[in-house]
Amino acid sequence: MDWRNCNVLVTGGASFIGSALVDALVERGARVRIVDNLSSGKLENIQAHLKDGAVEFIQADLLEQDAAERAVQGMEIVFHLAADHGGRGYVDLHQAACATNLLLDALVFRACRTAKVQKVVYASSGCVYPNYLQTNPNNIVYLTEDLVGPPYDADNTYGWAKLMAEMTLRAHYNEWGMKSVSLRYFTVYGPRGHENHAVIAMIARAFIRQDPFVVWGNGEQIRNWTHVSDIVSGTILAAETIENATAVNLGTMERTRVLDAVHEVLRYTGHQARIELHPEMPTGPMNRVADNTLAKKLLGWEPQVKFMEGLHKTIDWYFSAKQPEDVRSILEHGLTERAVPVPASRVSAAAA
Repeated sequence: MDWRNCNVLVTGGASFIGSALVDALVERGARVRIVDNLSSGKLENIQAHLKDGAVEFIQADLLEQDAAERAVQGMEIVFHLAADHGGRGYVDLHQAACATNLLLDALVFRACRTAKVQKVVYASSGCVYPNYLQTNPNNIVYLTEDLVGPPYDADNTYGWAKLMAEMTLRAHYNEWGMKSVSLRYFTVYGPRGHENHAVIAMIARAFIRQDPFVVWGNGEQIRNWTHVSDIVSGTILAAETIENATAVNLGTMERTRVLDAVHEVLRYTGHQARIELHPEMPTGPMNRVADNTLAKKLLGWEPQVKFMEGLHKTIDWYFSAKQPEDVRSILEHGLTERAVPVPASRVSAAAA
């Protein structure tokens, strides 16, 4: 597919994943419009493109009247990443907020159909998979797309909203022919990531030399952390390839135990600390790993970044981009919230 001069909308395009997707689309020559309410996205993530005039930016809340209609007008492809979302602490503790995604997705999809958008590329989640399949970390389980079905058992209101959006897109395709694809992202990490996600939280704790070093859960949870660059490449390939509302996993099949990731963060950063487990804190499923066979078959996609390589690169980014006093001032709040307050050092500087 030739992206040059293709009119593309990225909802949530100033966010962690969204801004990385914008980078790739601009590089391919697309005409990119971004809509973001900046509740967790940051203008600094897209500042270079704004300065160059490479993107159009609309600051708006897609839940507001007519915002979705304005955003999709004249667009050929819509990448819908905007959502009320966060890491485990956020989705467990803010389920009412995450439930607003049901309305948000409905408004965006209706606007796309009315405007005759050619295709919707939807950022779904591994949270659509049944909880009962993910309870035992000792089992070698890889989640295949066909496991999402009756009896449905999605992960909190966030997972249910993602599941309903996938089903809505299938209905739109079957009844009205609106082309789409749903991409089930699995535990994404990388530069520009947020402290309410596990990998960035680990790095932040090492960065401020936290001792004891706090780990939520018993540390035995199994994850398949997937680098944002691989997520972006899979998302673009899906936009080029799939149109019949198929849902596809995007995730590595590397199985990594939380404690193993913690030990590597401590080793790589040279931080010697006592690990303190907190099983009472939000932990999510004990065993969540994607099967990416379908993505290989349909998209020719497979992850290129091994977890340890990507972890080291993410640590290097975090240590070069952050200030310890700033991280100390926002970390506890940032572990469970989307919006990050202004760091204390910046407040002091502004006051001066």
